[in-house]
Amino acid sequence: MKKLKFIFISLFFLTIITGCQTIKNKTDSIVEKENTKLSEYIGKTSTNLQMDLGKPDEDFKNEKGNLELVYNTKKYGILCERRFEVDSNSLVIGFVSNGCF
Repeated sequence: MKKLKFIFISLFFLTIITGCQTIKNKTDSIVEKENTKLSEYIGKTSTNLQMDLGKPDEDFKNEKGNLELVYNTKKYGILCERRFEVDSNSLVIGFVSNGCF
């Protein structure tokens, strides 16, 4: 009886661990696609960025003096924020994506 109980508990935990790994793999894949898509804007002008993504929800100068363009969306009730850093030549030099999948 104890062996049977041990087997069921072991299978239960194995299933949970496997399920968590599957979710992690899927989210990693989605994040990789997001980064690949957004990295296409690096080196392009802020005008190209705004033509594709529209007017930003927020824009401000950061501590380096570069312009930051912020785009916010919601999917499944989760806030997605994409920030693009634009240098003095109006070229996109970086981005950060949080909560986007």
